[in-house]
Amino acid sequence: MSNGFDSSYFDQIINREGTGSTKYDGRQAMFGKPDVIPVWVADMDFATPPAITDALMERAKHPVYGYTLFPDSLYESIIDWMQQRHNWTIERDWIVMCPGVVPSLNAAVMAFSQPGESVIIQPPVYFPFFSAVSQTGRMLVQNPLVLQNNRYVIDFDHLEQCVQETGARLLLFCSPHNPVGRVWSPDELNQLLQIAEKQDLIIFSDEIHADLIYPEHKHTVLATLTGSEDRVMTAMAPSKTFNIPGLNLSTLIVPDKKLRKAITDVFNTWHISASNPFSVIAFETAYRQGEAWLEALLVYLRDTRDYVQDFLNNYLPQIKLIPSEGTYLLWLDCRALNMSDAELKHFFIHDAGVGMSPGILFGEQGSGFVRLNIGAPRETIRQVLNNIRQSQSLLKSNK
Repeated sequence: MSNGFDSSYFDQIINREGTGSTKYDGRQAMFGKPDVIPVWVADMDFATPPAITDALMERAKHPVYGYTLFPDSLYESIIDWMQQRHNWTIERDWIVMCPGVVPSLNAAVMAFSQPGESVIIQPPVYFPFFSAVSQTGRMLVQNPLVLQNNRYVIDFDHLEQCVQETGARLLLFCSPHNPVGRVWSPDELNQLLQIAEKQDLIIFSDEIHADLIYPEHKHTVLATLTGSEDRVMTAMAPSKTFNIPGLNLSTLIVPDKKLRKAITDVFNTWHISASNPFSVIAFETAYRQGEAWLEALLVYLRDTRDYVQDFLNNYLPQIKLIPSEGTYLLWLDCRALNMSDAELKHFFIHDAGVGMSPGILFGEQGSGFVRLNIGAPRETIRQVLNNIRQSQSLLKSNK
């Protein structure tokens, strides 16, 4: 790879302990042990692109860190990135800067539903989708994904039934999907939009992983398709892509003026500024100068995904990888181990010393699964898999 971003760049082991890292310094709170290998929370153990670090250091040299505007150049970087990477022509007026995708999720629920009204989610799904609905006094309606031939699909008939029976006006949609790794096809997305148009459904499309697509797949932005114009808002950010989630800045792209006003009205009541001098610099630099790093990252993640698949096939056939089309989060089917969720948790944490996200966190449909974050040097992932293999062998010998 050019610019020094070959596999050796991502093979570097970086000690993150003692930096206030949720992933590392939060292990005791999460797993009851401080020394598990942490492959859970969705950030990566790779050094962010050097251009971002350089830009942050340059900005830090200016000794005043005051209230910060969003400069024209920031909006231009978003417009250019969406055109270049996603063939999506957007306008500046559509862009709403936000303090992260999860706050945006909550703002959408509050903007487009009232307490007691229904909001639809599609589990197993990123757990803030649940809390954004339940903690704001809305009714949670589940349209579970269906696992067919080792691949998840949307149950469109059930989705339409959910809308008709509950009167829901809002769907929280995850694309690419966390945790199951689906990159939805244009046919699936068009079918979704047809139902949305027929049932007058608004869609919040969380596309934060849109840049993390494996080479054999292609992400389609839902809002680029006919029928999306007045009912889709798209959450995007460079945070997952370039490993800067701690800087808490994202964007909502909302073409429809009425939808845009409704959600900005909610943000305005919170009086929370999404900007700080460092998040703005990192965001813009990522989109302006991060592409070569991203291209190398995608190759490295693909090779790690394939390594995990081969390892499971050869040494841990009871654990099945749901084929991942995007994201650096792998969804592992452990049901053949014949363990309860509590037993799985104990096995991985206390026997294998591995800290993954329990599948049950993503809804009852995640029972018997775990989520593995492969955004780490391959040696770390190798150690994770070997620990599981050795622990499973010990379990068998003790039976």
